[in-house]
Amino acid sequence: MHALPPLHGGDAGAQRTRVGRWKMLLVFLICAAPVAASYLAYYVIRPDTRSVFGTLIDPQRPLPDLQGIAPDGAQQNLRALKGQWLLVTVSGGACDANCQGYLYMQRQLRESLGREKDRLDRVWLINDDVAIAPELMPALKDAVVLRVPNAELVAWLAPDKAHGLAEHLYLVDPLGNWMMRFPAMLDLEGAAKAKRDIGRVLRASASWDQAGR
Repeated sequence: MHALPPLHGGDAGAQRTRVGRWKMLLVFLICAAPVAASYLAYYVIRPDTRSVFGTLIDPQRPLPDLQGIAPDGAQQNLRALKGQWLLVTVSGGACDANCQGYLYMQRQLRESLGREKDRLDRVWLINDDVAIAPELMPALKDAVVLRVPNAELVAWLAPDKAHGLAEHLYLVDPLGNWMMRFPAMLDLEGAAKAKRDIGRVLRASASWDQAGR
């Protein structure tokens, strides 16, 4: 009768390490799969690419590590806005007719989403030192308003050629990436098309994104 060969502790330890790594990788893949699948469906597979109204940003640009100042003087880092879809507009504090139109459009687009509206936040980024007119404050209820340095804002967002930052609406995903820019000077017809795009990305991300940060 032959004796069994001795068990080498080093080999057993190495095997346990390999098994543990594979288990960790499997857990990561399971967690990441819904996110990857939704983005694959929207960015790669989508058969109706030509009907996308907004311009997809490639590569996406993450929210900058930038401090903003709210109307009450409180400071907030832009990266703290991650966790929600963001519909962003940019302008000076004087807020001309175009700015006011976009603030109204933001509100209407969000309300038109129905039960999905809590997954989208309205954001107004003010890129100068001009005070906000008191009559605008009621329209800003439930919106995120932050004053940010224009130079650093320009390093993150970019308008279409021959247009300015204030002429667009921008869409940021819950991961904090600027991923879409809507055409300049949106009218009501354009707003309806923008709503269609927003609805699509909300549906595509429904498996992993929930309302609230």
